[in-house]
Amino acid sequence: MNLIVIYIIFAYLIGSIPTGLIFGRLLKGIDIRDYGSGNIGATNVFRVVGKIPGIIVLIIDILKGFAPVLMIPQLVNVPISKGLFSVLIGAAAISGHNWTVFSRFKGGKGVATGAGVFLALNPIAVGITLVLFFVLVALTKYISLGSVCSAVILPVLLMLFKSPLEYVLFGLIMSLIVIYRHKENIKRLLQGTENKIKFL
Repeated sequence: MNLIVIYIIFAYLIGSIPTGLIFGRLLKGIDIRDYGSGNIGATNVFRVVGKIPGIIVLIIDILKGFAPVLMIPQLVNVPISKGLFSVLIGAAAISGHNWTVFSRFKGGKGVATGAGVFLALNPIAVGITLVLFFVLVALTKYISLGSVCSAVILPVLLMLFKSPLEYVLFGLIMSLIVIYRHKENIKRLLQGTENKIKFL
């Protein structure tokens, strides 16, 4: 059991790496929390620091969830099911991203790291979800809308593709967290004041 706790903490610390904060300081000498939405996630980096840094941060944030879930359960023998262990590792990585110890427990909204976690758990369901995300963002220019809609559809796809029950429940919980952390974005979407992303 101690081994499980150690690896959960390890996954949390990986998820906690404040990628957006690091890129803001390295590339522009700024604290990304003082600009734009104040969030350290890829969307704010995209707006404040630039397109390429935003894309790199997005990829790294995805990997923060994908790598621990893909690798740790395969390398470690623990006295619980591999599915449950994978869920615990994924939850730790997402928690690290959302509430990072390196940024006063204020982090991103869990979309990118969550996508990485579920990409390791069920790549087909996540692949379809990502297509939906990019189509919605391309059509509306609202990343928040794509994120919320993707969060809603993911648990449904996990069920349709017969994922283990723990994956489906985990997907539902993460969906609710993503929606909750986007509550201000949802208000702005309804009011027509949400910021659009500029691709060009």
